[in-house]
Order: sequence, then structure tokens, then C-alpha cells
Amino acid sequence: MHEQIYKRLVNVAQAGGYITYSDIAPLAGLDMTLQADRTEIGRILGEISTFEHNQGRPLLSVIVIHRDNNMPGEGFFQLARDLNRYQGADDLLFFIQELQRVHQHWRQR
Repeated sequence: MHEQIYKRLVNVAQAGGYITYSDIAPLAGLDMTLQADRTEIGRILGEISTFEHNQGRPLLSVIVIHRDNNMPGEGFFQLARDLNRYQGADDLLFFIQELQRVHQHWRQR
């Protein structure tokens, strides 16, 4: 797991905030204008959220959003489906609920 990105996400979650893909990508030396790097950031975030899920916690990568629409990418929702956390009925509602769960969980730490 990418420790620097993980720690940054935890700090943002504890503050009750969110962060964009392009803001966290440099922590892994990635450039979001490159397709290969966008794929890699998705892999890193998926690994983090899978770890969190396996620990019984909400999906931490929900706090990573696109600058243009303030929502996580499709990879986040697909991972949530793969982990049986989301059935795909309403992306916006799931995003809001999971974001609230993440903020609530990490504010208590």
C-alpha cells in the first residue's frame, strides 16, 4: 500500500475534507494527464479502500474526487460494487453516505 497517499487521505478525512485526484497524484509521482498514471492512481486508491474494507471501515478513497464534478471516478463505484458495499442504484446518494461515514469514522481517531 502507498503509505504517503494513505496518510494524506487519513489526514484529509480527519479534517472532514476531500481532495482531488490531481492533488494526490504527485505523492506517487503521477501525472493525471497520462492515462497510465490515471490507471495507477486508481489501483493505489483501490488497494487503500480494499484494505479499509477488510478492516471493517468505510471506503477511505471516497474523499478523492474529480475537480470538474466533485465526485469520485467510476473505479470507486465499481470497487464498492465488487466489495458488495453498493448495488449501483444511486451514485450520488452512495457517495454522500460513504463520505459521511468516512468523516465520522476518522474524526473519532
